[in-house]
Amino acid sequence: MPTAIITGSGGLIGSESVRYFAEQGFDVIGLDNDMRAYFFGPDATTQPTTQRLAADLGGAFRPLTIDIRDESAVRDVFSRNASSIELVVHTAAQPSHDWAAAEPQTDFSVNANGTLNLLQAARDHTPNATFVFTSTNKVYGDRPNHLPLEEHDTRWELPADHEWFDGIGLTMPIDLCTHSLFGVSKLAADLLVQEYGRYFDMPTVCFRGGCLTGPQHAGAALHGFLAYLMKCTVSGDPYTVFGYKGKQVRDNIHAHDVVAAFHEFHRQPSAGAVYNLGGGRQSNVSMIEAIALCEEIAGRKLQYSLSDEARIGDHMWWVSDLAAFKADYPAWDLTFGIEDVLRDIHDSNAQRWLADRAANQ
Repeated sequence: MPTAIITGSGGLIGSESVRYFAEQGFDVIGLDNDMRAYFFGPDATTQPTTQRLAADLGGAFRPLTIDIRDESAVRDVFSRNASSIELVVHTAAQPSHDWAAAEPQTDFSVNANGTLNLLQAARDHTPNATFVFTSTNKVYGDRPNHLPLEEHDTRWELPADHEWFDGIGLTMPIDLCTHSLFGVSKLAADLLVQEYGRYFDMPTVCFRGGCLTGPQHAGAALHGFLAYLMKCTVSGDPYTVFGYKGKQVRDNIHAHDVVAAFHEFHRQPSAGAVYNLGGGRQSNVSMIEAIALCEEIAGRKLQYSLSDEARIGDHMWWVSDLAAFKADYPAWDLTFGIEDVLRDIHDSNAQRWLADRAANQ
């Protein structure tokens, strides 16, 4: 039986990957030490998700409490399973550009050094295994804010005749802009993954994600905006929108569609591949538009405020160009639109959020 190693296995994309590849017949080894609870507090813990996966999948899933910064522990997992590892899905990360500024060394050691540990272990023990890395659009820094954006009633938008109206492509420069420290640590990891692919001829890919989301997302104030936005709408907690009049645009992609893209690449991998991956023109929304949708789906108003202060390095507009990946892997396409995503988040979590709210009052 082939083995898949999945880091961040209790998180949003990690847990979706665990379930998906276990169902595809893989023996899945999950690496997760619940640092999300350290980053964002106890409400963001991944432990319940890990426990559910273990209960549902039985022997097909082996969760290990390992910090990817621990080179020896990472190497041991790879060496013990070297003969069967065919896939590595690396989703573990410190994912917030706000949080990174508080502990830059922690952020960099997790995102960059942790990735290096995994790449070297894969090179030494399973160099032919597909290595999938969840990168981020923050590698482009705030360069998208230099685009000729137009202000509309509910969103910022590119002119229809602009080359990137259908989505931003890989040719966007990364220099001479503000990345946030998170963007820097993820860019370092992104380049490492590319370099191991090209220099050592390993089958690696960087998926530079927009907003990745889904019902299992433990959304927090500093990360996971759609899940946290819906949670606040349902529970009555206040929400703050930072900057850009609430008209900043994000493309959003459901975790299921992300992992399906991983699988398509694994079926036909290449060395040092890079793709932008998000909701594209099929699934994007501004903050104001997202609030209206959350209120409609939840049947109640959100208590929110608009702050004039934008987050450092935050994007006014991001829509991913999916054309390159679709051209290389034509069997893949999005199966969730933005309203589908929000309804899935609501229907899967609303009762629990309300119960938690009642218990804490």
